[in-house]
Amino acid sequence: MTPLDASKTRPLEGGASFSLGNRLLRVVWMATWLVFARFTPPPLHRWRRLVLRAFGAKIGARARVHGSASVWLPVNLELGDNVLIGPGVRLYNQGQISIGTASVISQRAHICASTHDLHDPLFQLVCRPVVIGEHCWVAAEAFVGPGVTMGDRSVLGARGALFKDTEPDAVYSGNPAAFVKQRKLREA
Repeated sequence: MTPLDASKTRPLEGGASFSLGNRLLRVVWMATWLVFARFTPPPLHRWRRLVLRAFGAKIGARARVHGSASVWLPVNLELGDNVLIGPGVRLYNQGQISIGTASVISQRAHICASTHDLHDPLFQLVCRPVVIGEHCWVAAEAFVGPGVTMGDRSVLGARGALFKDTEPDAVYSGNPAAFVKQRKLREA
């Protein structure tokens, strides 16, 4: 879903950033999640996958999304097999968010796929996709910003704020996140 042209809608003056159809779909989505998924017991991941898929999300096998997670618009979400979206995670996916197989997004992390054009006096909304590779870990209360790609098996430490791409097999932490060390996985 493409944002509306700020020169025509004037969002800073109360105009919309998205079409009426998009806004109505999100109202239906939020009501559906609240009634049918938000307060479901943690083991009902299969049910929550079904609800997300009904609204256009691409969800892999055995992906687990906690009921307290927040998804802005399911059609902009792709989760690989065995992905875990922890309690209180916020997937602010005005733009596309893709999370690879066996990645973990820990409690209260925030993934944001949009920003604004800071050079535009009308503050035009810009969608910038986020790609989190396979076997990644975004730790508790961390933030992954618009346009970021996390390389496979990379880690963002707790409360880190990531604004640049990561290398595969690397650990990052801090605000802004910086490289800390290489990640060396043991043989399974």
